Amino acid sequence: MADTNWNRGFYYGGVPPHLGMKLARQIATVTYRSGPEWEQRFGRRRADPSRPPALCPDFLIETYLDHAGEKFCLEYDANSLLYVSKAMDLFDLGIANQDSLRKLRQKNKHKLLKTYSSDSEHGDGENEACSLSLPTVPYTEQQPSEGSSQAESGSDDAVASNDLALGLSPMRNIPTLVLGVESDILFPAWQQREVADTLRKAGNTDVKYVELGQDVSLFGHDSFLLDVKNIGGSVKSFLEE
Repeated sequence: MADTNWNRGFYYGGVPPHLGMKLARQIATVTYRSGPEWEQRFGRRRADPSRPPALCPDFLIETYLDHAGEKFCLEYDANSLLYVSKAMDLFDLGIANQDSLRKLRQKNKHKLLKTYSSDSEHGDGENEACSLSLPTVPYTEQQPSEGSSQAESGSDDAVASNDLALGLSPMRNIPTLVLGVESDILFPAWQQREVADTLRKAGNTDVKYVELGQDVSLFGHDSFLLDVKNIGGSVKSFLEE
């Protein structure tokens, strides 16, 4: 969005936000694997040691990320990436969020029956559903209220945990396999353990949790694509039980 060519999403028919998309993809690519794997694959090797150091992509890992970013720009739409990313940020299985969304969908049901004209109603590129303006009140650090304690913090955690357990309760009778990968920094293993524990709290007595340590898999988040032996083996074993 910081790329001026993004133009508040109205770049179709013009120059797409190529540089912004490329940078976003390069940053994302780093999170798909693990540091130890990057070290094994590229280390500190330079693309061309015979040439003097330069500010452009110089190390082998830099040239790889540059290629990954460039390739992605030609295959994916920038606005699509923004909406998919926002959908992931908003994803929440807690019962309170599910109830809120259910009421919101019902309230806005009539809008689905209308045809919107981007020229007449949304020509300014901004509407009530997706504001591009910053909050009117700037962020300020929230100070703990006087008399707050660790016990109160623990109480908040308990409420959040119960909210998620209620949200996952429809899965209480569904056999479930949860896989965690220690080298995954995008969806860390502690989150997968939380999912498994919460499913059990919700009443599911058939939850199997498998965690792959770094001694087993260094593929990070991409383990689900690349680690056929351990990921595929775990799924195969679960389905055969």
